[in-house]
Amino acid sequence: MGVVDDFPRSHDHVIRDLDPSIHEAFARFDAAFDAGRELPGEEGDSRAFGRWAQMRLSLGRGGGHDYDERVLRATRLAADGDTPWTFEEVRFLWWVAHALMVHLHTNYLELYRIPLAAIRTLGYTERRRILEGTQRWFRERHRPVWKALHEQLKDVLTEPAENGPAGVVRNLIWDRDDLARTLAEEHGAGLADPAVLPLFRHWNTAGSSKPSGKWLKTADELLTPEAVGLVREILGRVAAHREKRIDHRSDGGHEWTETVFLHERTAVPVRGMVWTCELIDEPWVARLLGDVALTCGTGIGGSGANCRSEKLANAAVGVLARRGGLEIVAALARVQVKVRKKSVLANVARTLDAVAASEGLSRERLLDRTVPDFGLGADGVREEKIGDYLVRLCADGPVLRFVNPAGKAVTSAPQAIRKDPALAELKTTLKELKQALPAERFRLERALIEERLWRWEEVTEFFLDHPVTGLYARTLIWQVPRGPAGLPVRTDAGWELTGPRGRRVHPDPDTSVRLWHPIRETAEEVRAWRDHLLEHGVRQPYKQAFREVYLLTPAEERTRVYSNRFAGHVLRYGQAKALLNQRGWTGLSIGHWDYECDGGQGEAFKELSGWHARWGMHITGSPEADGWGTASFCASEQIAFYRDERELSAYGMVGNHVGHVGAPLAEVPPLVLSEVLRDADLAVGVTSVGLDQQATGGHEAYWNSYGFGELTETAETRRDALARLLPRLRIADRVELTDRFLRVRGDLRTYRIHLGSGNILMEPNDAYLCIVPGRDRGTASVFLPFEEDGGMLSIILSKAFLLADDTAIADPSITRQLDA
Repeated sequence: MGVVDDFPRSHDHVIRDLDPSIHEAFARFDAAFDAGRELPGEEGDSRAFGRWAQMRLSLGRGGGHDYDERVLRATRLAADGDTPWTFEEVRFLWWVAHALMVHLHTNYLELYRIPLAAIRTLGYTERRRILEGTQRWFRERHRPVWKALHEQLKDVLTEPAENGPAGVVRNLIWDRDDLARTLAEEHGAGLADPAVLPLFRHWNTAGSSKPSGKWLKTADELLTPEAVGLVREILGRVAAHREKRIDHRSDGGHEWTETVFLHERTAVPVRGMVWTCELIDEPWVARLLGDVALTCGTGIGGSGANCRSEKLANAAVGVLARRGGLEIVAALARVQVKVRKKSVLANVARTLDAVAASEGLSRERLLDRTVPDFGLGADGVREEKIGDYLVRLCADGPVLRFVNPAGKAVTSAPQAIRKDPALAELKTTLKELKQALPAERFRLERALIEERLWRWEEVTEFFLDHPVTGLYARTLIWQVPRGPAGLPVRTDAGWELTGPRGRRVHPDPDTSVRLWHPIRETAEEVRAWRDHLLEHGVRQPYKQAFREVYLLTPAEERTRVYSNRFAGHVLRYGQAKALLNQRGWTGLSIGHWDYECDGGQGEAFKELSGWHARWGMHITGSPEADGWGTASFCASEQIAFYRDERELSAYGMVGNHVGHVGAPLAEVPPLVLSEVLRDADLAVGVTSVGLDQQATGGHEAYWNSYGFGELTETAETRRDALARLLPRLRIADRVELTDRFLRVRGDLRTYRIHLGSGNILMEPNDAYLCIVPGRDRGTASVFLPFEEDGGMLSIILSKAFLLADDTAIADPSITRQLDA
């Protein structure tokens, strides 16, 4: 029988993708061997012969160790030859040897003779890729093989001394990702320094979930000033590190893509460096660990419910927890805003609660008191003299501004001070400020929807007077419960609240206040606030006065325990998942990978004020081209509410019959119902395929119905804002609002822009006009009361300005459509 026939059937995958020409060569060698002819037989077949000789070592399922002398001679001939092996061929040799080894082939020196010789012809990087896990596998599962081969394996994987410090580093952690290569090439000299190398080796033992007292004691004994500097520099690299997509192609033509952040061999010593921060008493430690936790705790691409490296995120949070004190709070607050992984968030919450308890505060009040001010003055500006220049760090932006010796502002850092350490420090502070501002905006919006209460004294001290949080807090409407509401105004007597009609209130320090929410107000009061913000040019950090309100509808009263209001929409799955994660939803994971286990069905969950919301999704359309079967599109289903986790768990036991266990919608607090439905409306409004005819994925009917259909609450709010904005615009005489459209009169045509999707129809025949949102088209001077540039309100106004002057349009992608 031939070598293919003799090979163990349980390992067919090893030989499945062999090229037909190799099978033909194997057949020739089998025939020559059976006929007693000399081998290898034909000139130029050394690579095929080597693989054949490796497979010829098979003794069938029974194994054993007695080989025909001619088989041994062929094996040694292949091993001793000067064969130019490829990576795939060498990996094949190792796979064959492993397959035979587990089938009781115990002559390990002969079994691995060719693989060991072949792997020496490759570079060390390729050797490590092939032997990934082999050492541990032998050591833990096949001790006799380990005893026989461990010295040869060590020799194969160890770079010689002439490869220098980089080789020393690679010998310890290998080079399986970009960060490992950076550590070897750029930090090799430092890590291989005799003052640091023992500690580096110790870092490489950080294999458990947290350090033992013995581990920390050893690290403390080995810690040197040189090592401290390297820890700071390398962990800074980790915080800035991002994943990389790597394309692979086998010799058999199989292609796949791998996304790599940090390999296990790199993550272990990095975790050791994180643990060592527990021993370093420097002001930069808490911030840097927060940066590491933030980078490693967020998902691939910077969002999602998973982590780039959960072990490193938890390690950084764990060290912060053991350090304790108020200095760690700001770092953890940033992690709490961005990270969505439950295990990491649970560690953050426990740590914040512990610090809060030690200070006699709740977690929320602890965060109120520990927002850094970055050295900013009450006006949100920090000034420093660097050389002959004045440099201003401004929270409003945030940005660095430069003033030359003549008192004139300059647009960028002058050449004379670009390398000044003081400027580098200010740039670092600017980076931290840019991270803190979104965290504060997030906290203030969360406080709105959770109906937090403060004493007025706390609001003025920790919000209104704070140079960072105050940037947002001073533009929000605050309210005395069951009493007056107003925007904060500073007077000689302190902070007051001024209402839309001029009424002023000066609350007592102990008066309870909360953020105003339109769901508690009359339509007249909401209109008054919206007019007031526009009249006085007050731009809020998020929608407060213009916030959508979602009240129970007759249809929801009929369905009773679930809402179909946002069911049946086709969404771009990846974008929808990322947006929902940002809004505090978790758990959504659907794809084409496992229909038998409901891989095509998923759910997003959100907890708010003790209530739990569930929004179902299922796959629709083709998979994403990422090699993992991820969904490209998903279809939305019902939204249901549960009073507590026990009721939600009961849903999971029953299955998808949401009507059997969901709480009656009429019993859900109005604000909870409204905010959950607002998230759903936002997800639909941003990620629906109805926004883009080019990306419908076969859902053209849905695109047509959504892209020009009835308005949702979000679109109705947008319409209300436009009704107030349009009279102020220079194109006011060319625009008018209808029920669902902004109608724009150009010189060539008249256009209708849908207020929900931004899609455009041209009169008189309702031809579709495709305009890809681009740079500013005249909206820069338009005050928007709640949206940043790039939101749908900005897009609609941008298109309106463009089309009102349609004779000036030069973009051929647009003019072709106008002339059609």
